[in-house]
Amino acid sequence: MDPRVAEIADGIYRISIYVPEIAPPAGFTFNQFLVLGDEPLLFHTGFRRMFPLARAALARIIPPERLRWITFGHYESDECGALNEWLAIAPEAQAAHGQTGVMVSLNDLADRSPRMLADGETLDIGGRRLRWIDTPHIPHGWDAGVLFDERTATLLCGDLFAHVGDGPAVTDGDVVGPAIAAEEMFRASSLNPGMGATIRRLAGLAPRRLAIMHGSSFAGDCAAALGALAEDYDRRVRAASA
Repeated sequence: MDPRVAEIADGIYRISIYVPEIAPPAGFTFNQFLVLGDEPLLFHTGFRRMFPLARAALARIIPPERLRWITFGHYESDECGALNEWLAIAPEAQAAHGQTGVMVSLNDLADRSPRMLADGETLDIGGRRLRWIDTPHIPHGWDAGVLFDERTATLLCGDLFAHVGDGPAVTDGDVVGPAIAAEEMFRASSLNPGMGATIRRLAGLAPRRLAIMHGSSFAGDCAAALGALAEDYDRRVRAASA
């Protein structure tokens, strides 16, 4: 598992670890995103047992002790398993998450007190601002949320558009079809009536990049891709309700 590092937008780096044993024969990637600024931010901590690999990869970009903010989409091992390992090596770092995530998990889990982000609140990391958006149960997790980098219009969208395989760091190809196929495989989403509306709200941000946690990031008509994904979830909810 040799981590790969690629700059997917100005000052946003994807650290990718490919695990061929998951969802064979295609395999599965676990991606973390480093967002540079005066106060660098890491989105997704990665698994605790993968921490040495992720730390070494991040060190190719900046000294890990410079990290100031650590956040993630929702409470799950691949998203936040190594949170305290990162806090231990970055003395000024602080976890940040939405209200539900802080109250339900991080107030107890994190070794240092976290910062609570309100829905729509922006986090200024020096030279760029990232907006936290609550997305409860989208695609799963009561505490789920995403971050939107206003400078590059990159949506750090977590498990949305998750797909199998070990593709390029960034693609302009289809990410909706592979995401639908992965949902058929894993059945990971928490189907609920608000899914389509929540995802269309993200499309309203007019993102130019999708930083996807599992699979290639996407550069293209992100609003159209989000709209198509919302339509598929609407279809699933209708079918489940029939």
